[in-house]
Amino acid sequence: MVERFTQLHSWLYAQLLQPLLFRCDLMAWAELSYEWSELFLLGAVEVIVLWALLRPLEALFPVERPENHDATHVDVVYTLLARLGILPIFFFIVLQPAVDALHAALRLHDIIPPNLEDLIPALQNRTWLALVAYLLLFDLLDYWRHRGEHSFRRWWALHSVHHSQRQMTFWSDEREHLLGQAIAALLRALLALAIGVPPAQYLAVTLATGALESLAHANIRMSFGRLGDRLLVSPLFHRTHHALHHNQTCNLATVFPLWDILFGTADFSRLYPPTGIDDQQDYGRGFWQQQALGLRRLFAEVDPGNR
Repeated sequence: MVERFTQLHSWLYAQLLQPLLFRCDLMAWAELSYEWSELFLLGAVEVIVLWALLRPLEALFPVERPENHDATHVDVVYTLLARLGILPIFFFIVLQPAVDALHAALRLHDIIPPNLEDLIPALQNRTWLALVAYLLLFDLLDYWRHRGEHSFRRWWALHSVHHSQRQMTFWSDEREHLLGQAIAALLRALLALAIGVPPAQYLAVTLATGALESLAHANIRMSFGRLGDRLLVSPLFHRTHHALHHNQTCNLATVFPLWDILFGTADFSRLYPPTGIDDQQDYGRGFWQQQALGLRRLFAEVDPGNR
């Protein structure tokens, strides 16, 4: 399977991307385009697998029957932009110079970020154990970022785009404002830089987190049981976080409820509530409309006189 994927990736790059770059005099982007093409294929495989697994479950065991399918179409756009590598490459181009400058400044002062596997020798030569360790650390970062999105009104003005969906499906995971996604990408890049995450491990953590987040947002009447819901975020656990008329500062973890338990934000209710936001203001129907309205709400928080 891995060999076939490698062959397909090499064919895609050699037969399509490289000639196009050469014809357009863009060979300076050859290395980046090679990485993007791999990310594109991996994302496409992930989207297809998630659709094949989760869509039937949503049809068989739905929490609610969707009344307006058009309302979820924009979530498909968000998912494809994120999972097919379009947004990650955009953020890479925008944020990488800042990360590189920081890295250079550290090295100028003889500060070399340690590798997590050097700090914890038990992780060396134990790929799966190291992967779990990286997953835990990035999940801890995502917990506090997510908590910040719900704690600061200006940050919430962006994150509210995600919570405005009243018909949650497995497509809803990537429904986020671009500025909010850029902040998340920068924070994750800084953490990766700080602990020296190998590229392969970073990609594996990203793919695993994305798959688990899609499951958590799915319109499926599913929990992992009273014990399982304390080990891994389930659709029930995360739906409580999205609940309408409820305190949405609970169940903030992305993968491991451990963080909610440790920091006192866990809610293990066994109900499947409706989702959405109380204020009922217009959050827009299309991608660009939602982006524009998110910025408008942000500016309103920066300058309350213009609300």
